[in-house]
Amino acid sequence: MCVSMFRQPKAVYAVAFACVVSFMGIGLVDPILPALAAQLDATPSQVTLLFTSYLVVTAVAMLGTNWVSSRLGAKRTLIAGLVVIVVFSALAGFSDTVGQVVGFRAGWGLGNALFIATSLAVIVASAAGGFAGAIVLYEAALGLGIATGPLLGGLLGEVSWRGPFFGVSALMAIALVATVVLLDPTPRPARPSSLSAPLKALRHRGLLTMSITALLYNWGFFTMMGFAPFPMGFSAMQLGLVFFGWGLLVAFFSVIGAPALQRRFGTAPALYGALSLFAVDLVVMAIGADVVPVLVATVIVSGAFIGINNTLTTQAVMLVAPVERPVASAAYGFVRFLGGGLAPFAAGKLAEAANVHVPFAVGAVAVVAGIAVLSTGHRLLAQADAGLDEAGHAATGHGPLDDVAGEVADEFGGAPAAIDSEVQADRARA
Repeated sequence: MCVSMFRQPKAVYAVAFACVVSFMGIGLVDPILPALAAQLDATPSQVTLLFTSYLVVTAVAMLGTNWVSSRLGAKRTLIAGLVVIVVFSALAGFSDTVGQVVGFRAGWGLGNALFIATSLAVIVASAAGGFAGAIVLYEAALGLGIATGPLLGGLLGEVSWRGPFFGVSALMAIALVATVVLLDPTPRPARPSSLSAPLKALRHRGLLTMSITALLYNWGFFTMMGFAPFPMGFSAMQLGLVFFGWGLLVAFFSVIGAPALQRRFGTAPALYGALSLFAVDLVVMAIGADVVPVLVATVIVSGAFIGINNTLTTQAVMLVAPVERPVASAAYGFVRFLGGGLAPFAAGKLAEAANVHVPFAVGAVAVVAGIAVLSTGHRLLAQADAGLDEAGHAATGHGPLDDVAGEVADEFGGAPAAIDSEVQADRARA
């Protein structure tokens, strides 16, 4: 597996590099939020709209990314996403008001949705060594991007709050040129995807249950991520280091911790445990929101619970949903990113109306509500462990022998159906 991961065509590395930069965008703005508020004379709730605009646009765009890629083909969709990110991240850096930054960040979210929805499929189609090697490479890019995003944001943010935006634009421009030059054209899928398919898929109880659970969990997640930088009172570099530690734990527990816990305890117990511990972490965060060491420690530790939840929730969605994988992923991404997008803005408003303790307390309540919703689908989780969908039939392309870490691929977007054919081909060879 290690050989197939590192001996890859240049095109694969070009796309993997773009993946690293794209995943950096998740935590890149965290270290500069207080600086943005101070220098642009904005309130915390106004600045947290950087998360809201980015994630809400990403959520809505998820509904149409498969429709677009099934008509343009993966390479053209990939390039379109990269172009949009390059342009809008640069425009955000040139902005003079917080409103402009928020608006251009929304455009960035559209580009990111187009890019992430097709990047895994392109890597799988172009990589040497089959599906397993491609997944390892993709996960490596994901982990590196999540961990280094806040660190890069802190380093560039020390120079200027504009630095992270210009940095992403420059790096993505390099990735764009490399992708255009090195990546061969990709064929269009034989059957175009329906634009309404993701919304229709939410009629399935298993998919809806897991999606609402993820929405509530993401409310707690992005409350922490979008609002915690303000009460810390740190410089951009200090915040970058805090969220770098957080990102390392997210990456480790997404790729290594979650599969180990799932094998040891099963999907349902591991999810209940991780969600419960995250809720407790948010309660401690709420109590100690004005005690900086407590806030720093709880933010970093939350990375472990977030990594586990991300992987296992996404895996359960792909197993229980009786629809095609890209459709399930698009529907799931739409619902859960809405929670992630609205939470930071709501947290800022709650802090302005009450105090810094309330947003984290509300986040904890949301996660507990997510546990309650999840409990209504306990039977579905048991079926997921057995490789069955909500009707009790074998889940196509996703049995219990699949590597849980491979489901991380869907955590940030839909993977076109070519992925599933790769899994089945690998099984046939085995």
